[in-house]
Amino acid sequence: MRRTIGIGVIGMGWMGDAHSRSYRLVGDRFRARGVDARLVACADVDVARAEAARDRFGFERATTDWHDVVADPSIEAISITAPNAAHLAIIDAAIEAGKHILCEKPVGRTPAETLRAAELARGSQVVTFVGYNYRWAPVVQHARDLIADGAIGELTHYRGRFLNGYAKDPNGVLSWRFTAEQGYGTLSDLLSHAIDMAHLLAGPIADVIGNRQTFIPSRPLPRAGGTHYDTAGPDDPRGDVTNEDYVGALVQFEGGAQGTLEACRVITGSQCDLAFEVHGTTGALAWTFERMNELRVYRRNDAAPADEGWMTELSGPAHPRHRNFNPGWATGLGFDDLKVIEAAEFLTAIATGARAVPSFEDAAAVARVQQAIAASWASRSWERVAPAQR
Repeated sequence: MRRTIGIGVIGMGWMGDAHSRSYRLVGDRFRARGVDARLVACADVDVARAEAARDRFGFERATTDWHDVVADPSIEAISITAPNAAHLAIIDAAIEAGKHILCEKPVGRTPAETLRAAELARGSQVVTFVGYNYRWAPVVQHARDLIADGAIGELTHYRGRFLNGYAKDPNGVLSWRFTAEQGYGTLSDLLSHAIDMAHLLAGPIADVIGNRQTFIPSRPLPRAGGTHYDTAGPDDPRGDVTNEDYVGALVQFEGGAQGTLEACRVITGSQCDLAFEVHGTTGALAWTFERMNELRVYRRNDAAPADEGWMTELSGPAHPRHRNFNPGWATGLGFDDLKVIEAAEFLTAIATGARAVPSFEDAAAVARVQQAIAASWASRSWERVAPAQR
């Protein structure tokens, strides 16, 4: 018997659209799992945007008040895709109402709010899930399996980055992402993905030391609303950017590997370079989202050193979840497909009671690394990452 789960989506910007579209595809792409989504209600403070989402995706109703979504007894699970400042209040109310939650990263406006969200969920029966969607690329999942199976030996080096120049235009408007009262900048927005990827592949981070820089100190004020993709004229009134454009860090992993993490939102030449290079005693792996369906693999050959070298594996049906989208090798997946996988994993966890990963506990692990990096900005020294709370 198939299980249908009532869904509410709160925040109908680009990411709310992506979640809504993904839920509609779960029953098709992951038919064998026996779970479907029913789009019950969408919410956005902009009434026109809420109603447009209702009509576009087939929600049964639309509202401008997220409380209506949380209170609806026919809604079993919600996606939170509103701006970060709204997340914690919605999470608190949703957990109180017993709703399962898929929240976009970094969950809270600040690391402290993310830790609070994990604390609220801890001990409840609510399934929590986080939108670290890049980890679901089939070749990334394959890389995780190779590392776990010892295919590249003991890990020694890890380099992770998320270089994405979405804000490189100095006339990009001063949206909420550029103001400290709404949280950190690149540390929250981009480096959270890089930290999650490092945890997935190389394990927990023990110690960090980091630095930061704001390269564009002011931006035009938005005329009405405005996202971080909107631009204005160079002569428009401007406001101060009060959080960081760039973050870099040296890291030491609990398993002994040494590494670096780096993220920047104003870089020129990188479009969506979420990437890793991980080296072990017998091999190495490398990947970037800009070539999402390719994994570079290096296997050591002491018996024939001349035969050593990098090879490229193309995503195909032997890699996790690739076959759910197509049966052919090198017939690549895209960003929206990763959101479908994410939605399928979330709904499957609800339907089966299986452990959900990544959960709020995984986001809390990222938040503790972020706190240590921020502490090192002030101390200008190595900082220990706080242990997990149980």
